[in-house]
Formats: sequence, structure tokens, C-alpha cells
Amino acid sequence: MTDPLFAPVELTPPDIAPYRRGNTGIDHVTSLSAAEPGPHVVLNALVHGNELCGAIALDALLRMGLRPTRGRLTFVFANTAAYATFDRQNPYASRYLDEDFNRLWSPEHLDGRRDSIELRRARALRPVYESADLLLDLHSMTADTAPLTLCGRTTRGRDLALGLGYPAWVVADGGHAGGKRLIDYGNFAKPEGSHTAILVECGQHWRTEAATVALESCLRLLLGLEMIEQPANGPRMRPRTDPQRLVEVTEAITAASERFRFTAPFVGMEVIGRAGTVIGWDDGRAIQTPYNDCVLIMPARRVKAGQTAVRLGRIVG
Repeated sequence: MTDPLFAPVELTPPDIAPYRRGNTGIDHVTSLSAAEPGPHVVLNALVHGNELCGAIALDALLRMGLRPTRGRLTFVFANTAAYATFDRQNPYASRYLDEDFNRLWSPEHLDGRRDSIELRRARALRPVYESADLLLDLHSMTADTAPLTLCGRTTRGRDLALGLGYPAWVVADGGHAGGKRLIDYGNFAKPEGSHTAILVECGQHWRTEAATVALESCLRLLLGLEMIEQPANGPRMRPRTDPQRLVEVTEAITAASERFRFTAPFVGMEVIGRAGTVIGWDDGRAIQTPYNDCVLIMPARRVKAGQTAVRLGRIVG
């Protein structure tokens, strides 16, 4: 398997300059409304500037001339400043400029006095996200992990992810110690209510397949909500062959030191059969699986102190 730290960039970053002005008064945000009432769905890409698949999917949908038959459909290219710096010779460098856009989604950060490029953009986009009934956030991963949906902790997030039937893995989790993700923000994460957000990790950052998964995820959502008809100039949905499996995260392992090391080159979604198996070392402390058939979820390839190294979960469905 190719080392993900040196994986080839198979994807070509699309030119999103034509979408800069949009039609909402916010750069790189385009919103389309139908006469018939329905939900407001936000398709969100480029939370991280080096995750190309979401931008490719939104660009494809916009070039198709896609329009909703009911409700409102909004396309958001999020961290465009970081994306503008993407360099295929150094593709990790454009993840963000000042700080991770996907760890800022709490009043502490959004309403605080601190400033950064990502915070300014988050504050500008905040009203768009707050107006969404449904949010699909498109991401990708460092490792060659199978595509998966992160549905948060709400029942409605879980139901939406399972209702799409794709990707095969659905992970119910509470996020990161380092800060709240967009799908954990405000009404999206409240136990009661109807506002729903899911995050699809479409595969390895720069694989061709990741863009295919991103586009298909968008189309499946919109077709399932009966907001669009199958585009004549769009891809046909591939048959679903793998049954979905739901994993509930039981704990997140946060690295205590820069010396955190895994015992093997895990890529994610490995099922470790025996409880007590050592999967890593953190400054001399053994990191062990707490139960049989423990699933390793998105192990970090570059582990930093204070950040999530891996999440552990049980298969429940």
C-alpha cells in the first residue's frame, strides 16, 4: 500500500473563481430556491483546503445546472483562503492557514475576541449554517480508509446516515477534545429538534475515488429528499453492495506527548478481536483495546500532543 504521507495526487483542484461572487452576499456561497416549500440543504466543501473531493463534487453539480424542485439548496466552499494555497508538491500545507476551521464551532471561539483567517471565515458563514435544516459536510482522509459517515450523537443524524445507505460505515461519535466540529455546532447537536448534520469522509485525500464518493453522496441525499430529479448529464448511482455497519465510538484517545506511536500502520476501520491488545505507546504508556472486536476509527498519521490519535468503537448494527 502506498504510504499516505507520500500518496500521489490523482485529483485536479477545480477552478472555483466563477463561484466567488455567488448570490448571497457571502463569497463562494450560492443558494438556489424552488417555488415549492421544502428543507434548506447545505452542501459544504473545503472545510480543509487540501481536501479536494468536495470542491470537485460541488463544481460538478453547479456545472450540471442542478436546481431544486422544492426547498432551498446552498453550495458552500468554506476555507477558500487555504484552498488558494494548494500545491500538489506539498499538499498537506494547505489544510488551513492559521488554525483548523473544523475545531472552531462553539460560542467560546465564534463570539470571542480572538482573530484568525479561519475564524473570520467561520463568522461570515455562521448565518448560512444556522439557517440549514440539513448539512452535508464533505471531507477526506490521510489514510486509505474506507469511506464512512460521521453522524454525531443524535438519533436523527444516525437515521439520515443510515437512510442514505451509503457509505457502508456509519460512525456515531462526539467529536474531538481539540474543539467542536461544524456538525457538532448549535442546533445540529441538540438532542431534540430537526436540524441535522452529517460528515462524509470520502476516502484518501487525493484518490480519484474520493471525488466519486463525494458526488454520489450529494446526489443520494438530494434524490432521497426528493429535491431533485436524476440529472440527465450526471452519473448514475452505483448499486449498493456492502451492508451498512454502525459503530458507536466509546472513547477518543488523545495523545499526551509528541512521542505517541502506533504498533502497526493502521489505516482505520480495523477490527481488533481481543480486548487488551496494545495498539500504541504514548510516552511509555501502553494504549490497549478496552473490549473485544474494537474498531479503530481514523488513526492519525501525524500524531500531535493534545490531539486525537484514534477513536475506539463498537459495532452495534
